[in-house]
Amino acid sequence: MTGKKTQIPEIRTEMEYRVEHDLLGDKNVPADAYYGIQTLRAIENFNISGVKANMFPLYIKALAAVKMAAAKANYNLGLLPKNIKEGIVAACEEIMDGQHNDEFPIDLIQGGAGTSTNMNINEVVANRALEIMGHQKGEYEYCHPNNHVNMAQSTNDAFPTSINIALSWMNEELVKELKCMVASFRQKGEEFKHIIKMGRTQLQDAVPMTLGQEFEAFAATLEEEIDRLNTNANLFHEINMGATAIGTGINADPEYPAKVTKHLRDITGLALVKASNFIEATPDTGAFVIYSGTIKRLGVKLSKICNDLRLLSSGPRTGLNEINLPPMQPGSSIMPGKVNPVIPEVVNQICFIVFGNDLTITFAAEAGQLQLNVMEPVIVRSLFENIQMLRRGMKSLRVNCVDDITANEDHCRDMVLNSIGIVTALNPILGYEISSALAKEALATNGSIYQMVLDKELIPKDELDRILSPENMVTPHKLDRIGKENNDK
Repeated sequence: MTGKKTQIPEIRTEMEYRVEHDLLGDKNVPADAYYGIQTLRAIENFNISGVKANMFPLYIKALAAVKMAAAKANYNLGLLPKNIKEGIVAACEEIMDGQHNDEFPIDLIQGGAGTSTNMNINEVVANRALEIMGHQKGEYEYCHPNNHVNMAQSTNDAFPTSINIALSWMNEELVKELKCMVASFRQKGEEFKHIIKMGRTQLQDAVPMTLGQEFEAFAATLEEEIDRLNTNANLFHEINMGATAIGTGINADPEYPAKVTKHLRDITGLALVKASNFIEATPDTGAFVIYSGTIKRLGVKLSKICNDLRLLSSGPRTGLNEINLPPMQPGSSIMPGKVNPVIPEVVNQICFIVFGNDLTITFAAEAGQLQLNVMEPVIVRSLFENIQMLRRGMKSLRVNCVDDITANEDHCRDMVLNSIGIVTALNPILGYEISSALAKEALATNGSIYQMVLDKELIPKDELDRILSPENMVTPHKLDRIGKENNDK
């Protein structure tokens, strides 16, 4: 026996909680939490997707920006005392700096059209402002979540405005990564510009091209999406702050909408404008639908590119094997030496999620009724997830795949020289019927188009070499007429 003391588990006491009250009664709120009773109810009610508000810091920053702007506008109008305004602004500054992200633990999927999220930010701002003002958390007579932090607001204008701001910032991050993705493909296009290879349509040999042209095309198709994303993200700059519940502006000063919009412009650096018709703007989700379609279009292009990368790297012995993707991990638990194209595969899967989320957004946008669309929470979750996953997916595709792709140059050239597809270059000289007959014979005999043309004395060797040179086959050039020698006689 030793004299070891048995450790007694720590017992939680009533002092670790504070009691808060709302319409439905009292609840114990953790004493150290800045959130309050309504956030606690949301945590209990909406343990749904596991996707929390605090997983998107720009969203939390946007929520705080809205509350800061509202406090400043209400102070300007003489409606909010200076000490409360200063406490709210200071609390919002801390939140915008990322200091209290853990205080936003509620699920993005929630009933109530975003009321839980709005009350979460109201409670956190109020309780932190109380401390800054020298009071205790929960002493709401000095700074109240509804009366002061939510003054002249409804969830129905504060919530969508915060979404618009967050999406504007998130789009900037997405476009930044997209530009890096374009640059990566463009660099490979330059690196591979001299490598001749076979182009294919319907997975059949078509005509020659360069590997550089193929990668430059990847860059060009993605580059098109930059302007589309930015243009459609500009739709988020129209906000309905001051609309309050349904767009009539009840409980807001007539001068409030203009003032709060100006403060939000200054705080966010975005070119925000007040909606011209609040009753139209409050239930409208059109901007989300349009932007989601743009995100889906980017996903379609990315997924197609990843399909191509997987196909071009197939093999190594029995596939196309034109390029080599960097090996990232062993590919099989049973087949030794196998390495899979895991990075393009995961980006494909990301894009499939994007497509599904776009359909979710369509249904949610259509589900609006009368003066409000209560389905905005699932729109938020879907758009945030799409942007975040595409941004992360493009970074992984760039860093872990495209930047280190190499080409099998000799193999690419050999496939061109052995292809029947090069007969297309002879069409302008020999005509379609003769060229078709050559292709048919070459296919049947496994012969060389080049050698058959020489053997049949259809075109002199020096002219044939010029016609079938890589430079001639992969770029436009002046054509000779069929039977030109007869016309010149």
